Amino acid sequence: MHEVGIMNDILEIAVDAAKNAGGSKISALRVRVGELSGVVPDALSFAFDVVASSTIAAGATFTIDTVEATCLCTECGKERIGASPAACPDCGGRSIISNGYELLVSSIEVD
Repeated sequence: MHEVGIMNDILEIAVDAAKNAGGSKISALRVRVGELSGVVPDALSFAFDVVASSTIAAGATFTIDTVEATCLCTECGKERIGASPAACPDCGGRSIISNGYELLVSSIEVD
């Protein structure tokens, strides 16, 4: 389960940010996880409970916001939901995946 390693990295980022802000406790942590990131949200939540218990984030609220995959047409600029970079249904132009690979800390609440 690689989510434990990912959570270690997330908590390192959060703890460093909290300490740099003069905080001694993290009360809430929110992350954005793209559906194409390869991260399993339930496993990441479980990993948070295990890994955070020995940090200043112990007892914090952990929230995951899932980011849907979207494609963007390079010709007409229209965006559509889904991870299929097939031809744009509107103009036939080439589409690229524009969202869905995210994995980032979006907010940290510090006491």
